[in-house]
Amino acid sequence: MTRYILPGLLFVVSAAATGAQSASDSSGVRRAALDYIEGWYAGDAARMESALHPELAKRIVRTDSTSSDSRLEQMSAMSLVQGTRRGGGNRTPGEQQLKDVSILDIYRGAASAKVVASDWIDYLHLAKWNGRWVIVNVLWELTPPAAAR
Repeated sequence: MTRYILPGLLFVVSAAATGAQSASDSSGVRRAALDYIEGWYAGDAARMESALHPELAKRIVRTDSTSSDSRLEQMSAMSLVQGTRRGGGNRTPGEQQLKDVSILDIYRGAASAKVVASDWIDYLHLAKWNGRWVIVNVLWELTPPAAAR
């Protein structure tokens, strides 16, 4: 009987330690995602920049409707911060500023999250960089206009 108690106790202690780390990581991932989308809507370039790794790549696949040819368009962290500084998302009325964040997965220093925004969906890859969570990749897709949904 005692040979089962020690492994069981170790499992509980291990699970508790992992849960505490996960809560902290979840909070950090959510904070980075919200700094990204809320920074965009507010035109707050400093907040946007704080959410991004300097080598971020934000990409979208655009497909030509007549030829069906696809191309990959890319933004860097710098272009995203500059677009935010120019006012980017602050043209979106407050009541239309969606910012639904879902954490899809966290594993050690890597995470994946989804942001549903007003006219698009962002899939974020995040990394724990120098002790804080930052966005390193974004793959995004425009949502169809409400009339087409």
